[in-house]
Amino acid sequence: MSKREERVHSPECRVEAAKRILAGESVTKLYRELGIKRSVLYRWRDTYRKEGEEGLRRPKGRPPGTPNPKPTGLSEAEQLRQQVAQLERKVGQQEVMLDFFKRAFKRVKESNQNAGGAGTTASGRRSEP
Repeated sequence: MSKREERVHSPECRVEAAKRILAGESVTKLYRELGIKRSVLYRWRDTYRKEGEEGLRRPKGRPPGTPNPKPTGLSEAEQLRQQVAQLERKVGQQEVMLDFFKRAFKRVKESNQNAGGAGTTASGRRSEP
């Protein structure tokens, strides 16, 4: 069985597993017996607690009759304009940050040059000849 292939368990199997867990059976024991991941067994148990058997009998996916999400209503050109505007804002923010770091680096460099005259060490003490 490939990773993408999913095993389909009957609703009866899911309900029975959930009932067995709630009756006190070990999830690890069921995992070994049925070959179903523990996380899936816990999910079935929780669904059974919240929604009863009906929750486990419901098919996967979007309920029938539920429409697909509506598109944003923007044309492709407008979406691209918004994306460009967003990227331009980001570039502007990065320019501000670069400017800040350039000024900070310049100040640190000037500070080091002013503090480090001839005959001084890194600690600022004069070295003895």
